Amino acid sequence: MDTKELLKKVRKIEIKTRRLSDHIFGGEYHSTFKGRGMTFSEVRQYQFGDDVRNIDWNVTARYNEPYVKVFEEERELTMMLMADVSGSKLFGTQNQFKDEIVTEISATLAFSATQNNDKIGLILFSDEVELYIPPKKGRSHVLRIIRELLEFKPKSKKTDIAEAIKFLSNVMKKKAIVFMLSDFMADDYEQNLKIASGKHDITGIRIYDKHEEAIPNLGMVQMEDEESGELVLVNTASKKVRQNYSKYYNERVNYFKEVFTKSGSGTIDCRVDESYVKKLLGYFKRRG
Repeated sequence: MDTKELLKKVRKIEIKTRRLSDHIFGGEYHSTFKGRGMTFSEVRQYQFGDDVRNIDWNVTARYNEPYVKVFEEERELTMMLMADVSGSKLFGTQNQFKDEIVTEISATLAFSATQNNDKIGLILFSDEVELYIPPKKGRSHVLRIIRELLEFKPKSKKTDIAEAIKFLSNVMKKKAIVFMLSDFMADDYEQNLKIASGKHDITGIRIYDKHEEAIPNLGMVQMEDEESGELVLVNTASKKVRQNYSKYYNERVNYFKEVFTKSGSGTIDCRVDESYVKKLLGYFKRRG
C-alpha cells in the first residue's frame, strides 16, 4: 500500500469511526468507564438541596454565610488496545476481513476515548509482542494507531495470547481500560488473564467469520493453515473430520468465554457480517 492510498484509507476510517464516536459512543463510553474518583474543584454559595456534608466550614465562618465544596470527576483514564495480528486476521468470506473490522472497532473506541480526553495506547501481538505504542492523547496519535493497524506486517503468523497479556501486565503499572481484539483461537492464558484482570478493566472482543465455525462438505480440498502456512489435503466429505474441527473450534470459543467470565472480564462476540456498532452499544449499555 503506497503512502497516498494509505492516507486515503486512514481518512476514510477516521470519517466513519469519528462520526460513530461523536454521535453514539462518546457518551456511552463516558458513562460506562468512570474516572478514578472525585476531586475538589471549587467552593460556591450554598443552594437549597445541596448536601450539608459538603459545607466548607472554614469559608462559611469567614464570610458568615454557608459555602459548599464542589467536586468533579477525576476523569482521565488510559485505554489500551490489543490487536491480534497473526495469520488468521486475514480470514473473511463476507464483505470484510477480520483485520478490517478490528481496525474499525479500534478506531471507534480510540476516538471515543479521545473525546473524553483519555490516553490511548496500542499493542500488536502474534506469538510475541510485535509493536507497542505507549499511551498518548490526541487525534494525530489516534491516526498513527490506525495507520499501524492498516499497514503493519507481523514477523510471525502464530498466536500467543498469554504472552500478550503478560506484556500488558509488565508495561502498564496503573489501571487501564483494555480491549483485546482477536479470534481467540488459542488456549492456556487463564492464569495471565487472572493476574491482569486484578488490576485492569479488560474486555475481549472475539472477531470471527461464520464460515470458520464449521467445515462444509466439499470433498477433498487443499487448505492452508493461516498461522503455520502449511498446505494440507483435507477430506471434508469425512463426517469425522468435520466433527473434529467443530469440536476444536467450540472448545476454543468456550474456553475464551469461561476464562474471561471467571476472571471478571467482559466479552463481546462480533461476526464480520454483523454490525459491530450494535454489539458495542449493547455491551456499553449493559455495563453502564
